[in-house]
Amino acid sequence: MSTNYALVTGASMGLGKAFARALAARRQNLVLVARSKDKLETLASELKATHGVEVEPIQFDLAQPLAGQQLAEQLSERGLHIELLINNAGFGLEGQLWKLDLKRQIEMINLHNASVVELTYLLLPAMIEECRGGIVNVSSMAGFQALPYAALYSATKSFLTTFSLALEQEVRRYKIKVVTVCPGRLRPEIEDKERKKFPGGEQAHEQIVSATVRMLDSGGGLLVPGWVNKVASFAERFFPRRLVAKAAGKMSRPD
Repeated sequence: MSTNYALVTGASMGLGKAFARALAARRQNLVLVARSKDKLETLASELKATHGVEVEPIQFDLAQPLAGQQLAEQLSERGLHIELLINNAGFGLEGQLWKLDLKRQIEMINLHNASVVELTYLLLPAMIEECRGGIVNVSSMAGFQALPYAALYSATKSFLTTFSLALEQEVRRYKIKVVTVCPGRLRPEIEDKERKKFPGGEQAHEQIVSATVRMLDSGGGLLVPGWVNKVASFAERFFPRRLVAKAAGKMSRPD
């Protein structure tokens, strides 16, 4: 019988690291993916020593073309059977679309969307065959509205949210759980006194992960952590999308 693993992308820091620690504490074997080899190997050693689980660190850049397909091939070649897919890797860009580096913006589309679709497409059939498994897609509150000066970021997160929610309904009959988690502003790992305060506060990585794991255990669904975010996502339904974008643009316009 093959060993089952959870695959966590963007595992070297932030939410990815928190997911890895939480899952390891549940005796879940892990495949950790990120660009930073040193950080991955350090985390892998920690989790092996603390929880006695199998941890496979894979240095990989999912922002490159066809990266999801190439990673899936590596997993297959190494005989790593994935029963839980955590699509967490991501980054944000702020500024005027035409002034931001085009290559970096395309990489963001690849990372947030293309690689997620590729990994899901290639790892899902085995879950369907076994009628078990889970997928967690880490989206964002930014996916609920158009955000001027983060236009492409909000667009990729909107795609990810709608893709994930639709997928949840498609795979439910096969007993596969899908969680779409849409956090707001996350608390930085290192305290930054210069960082501007955010309405409603910032959320700790561990709180997001804990809520996500609970929802996964309960069958999946849409998770909007924090009451401020819940109210905001609900209230937006009653205003024209163009007016919401206009208001967001006034608040985020560069000085």
